[in-house]
Amino acid sequence: MVGPNAPRGDSAPSARRDPFAWYQMMRRDAPVWYDERSACWNVFRYDDVQRVLQDHATFSSNLARAAPLDARDPIQASMIATDPPRHQRLRSLVSKAFTPRAIAALEPRIAAITDELLGRVVDAGEMDVIDDLATPLPVTVIAEMLGVPTADRERFKRWSDAVVGEPDAYREAPHAERDLAEYFMNIVAERRRAPGDDLISHLLQAEVDGQRLSLAEILGFCVLLLIAGNETTTNLIGNAVLIFGENPGVQERLRQDPSLLRTAIEEVLRYRSPVQALPNRVATVDTELRGQKIRRGQQVVFWIGSANRDESVFADAQSFVVDRTPNPHLAFGAGVHFCLGAPLARLEAKIALTRLLERCPHLEVIDSGVVLSASPIVYGPKKLPVRFGDR
Repeated sequence: MVGPNAPRGDSAPSARRDPFAWYQMMRRDAPVWYDERSACWNVFRYDDVQRVLQDHATFSSNLARAAPLDARDPIQASMIATDPPRHQRLRSLVSKAFTPRAIAALEPRIAAITDELLGRVVDAGEMDVIDDLATPLPVTVIAEMLGVPTADRERFKRWSDAVVGEPDAYREAPHAERDLAEYFMNIVAERRRAPGDDLISHLLQAEVDGQRLSLAEILGFCVLLLIAGNETTTNLIGNAVLIFGENPGVQERLRQDPSLLRTAIEEVLRYRSPVQALPNRVATVDTELRGQKIRRGQQVVFWIGSANRDESVFADAQSFVVDRTPNPHLAFGAGVHFCLGAPLARLEAKIALTRLLERCPHLEVIDSGVVLSASPIVYGPKKLPVRFGDR
């Protein structure tokens, strides 16, 4: 039963900037809650979120099950909005670009980009981590993989922010998904005329069940990879630096023992998950979660950020524990839709944070300049000024 203190109407959106107290209340009072305004079920506890993620037979990713694919709606044509068996077939087309060997081969390039970006600001003794490092690094990497001009990365970021619900970006680009689709239509047309050694060219030659991909499916791949390829990593790096600023002792431990960075990154993923919630499941049959009856056709929003703070799974769940082991967080999802780019995000974060700690001693966050995302989907700073240098 929904508790009397469960936020309704505008209460939930107001908690977006610092949602963790709200999550805690919902896990306690209304772990499976029906929001009348959005007509969606909301799931907050770890076990329930994990079930929704893994049980694709009951909770489908295909929100438009009866609708034809539309090139102007690329996300709904992407593999994130499909179920097995077609999902696995689509995923296999790009999985070769994200194998451990393929990701490892990107390490020198990621390091070179990171060093170039830090080289522009390190002598100044201050920087905005988001503008100067956390945004351009992953956008450049994924743009190069797709074979699109890295010079367009500011447009990519603006479109990407709008798609994930960042209000300021949405006001600037209210038709971001359509604009992205049109942008990639032109790139696809160029690759048809002159194929290259990039993901888009490979997708044009790919087949599923003996058929070439439709334009909508190709655009779905492009838009999904671009958005997922930069939003997650940008927020992972930004959240890490923000946490390091809040916990100066963590910085010192990482500088003294760089091997701790691996567990630190996993704890950042848990403690401030880059993706907080995804509204992309629909019940295929009548089912039940914690006594709440979910009807066939009703949508389910699963709150990853809440699941990763669940006290029944994580000891001292509201604290950042730099060496937490084990750490079974759900930041990259679970089941067949586990994030394909997780190894790339981890590698980019490891290189960026290693170089940042090495080249920027005594890193201090300028609290007055920090601006957090207002998106209901992702979590991270939009502005993160820091100062650093010898003292």
